[in-house]
Amino acid sequence: MKQKGWKDLVPGSVILEGGSAAKFKTGSWRAFRPVWKEEHCIQWVKVKDGKRGEFDYDYCKGCGICALECPGKKGIKAIVMVEEGK
Repeated sequence: MKQKGWKDLVPGSVILEGGSAAKFKTGSWRAFRPVWKEEHCIQWVKVKDGKRGEFDYDYCKGCGICALECPGKKGIKAIVMVEEGK
């Protein structure tokens, strides 16, 4: 039996409509989650009321980029990564 080439394979994922990622919550499989420490925050990224909002854990994958990029106050990070479930 001859092995199928890439042109013969059925696509594994099909996106049928634009903007559909909002329907698929991806936060259920992360190992770490960010936690905001308000006392160390300099409010670098602000929302309309002047302060940052809460994390949307439904879509957070726990990658840690927010914690890495957070400038913090006096070198103390305002976003830290903690093990999920703790």
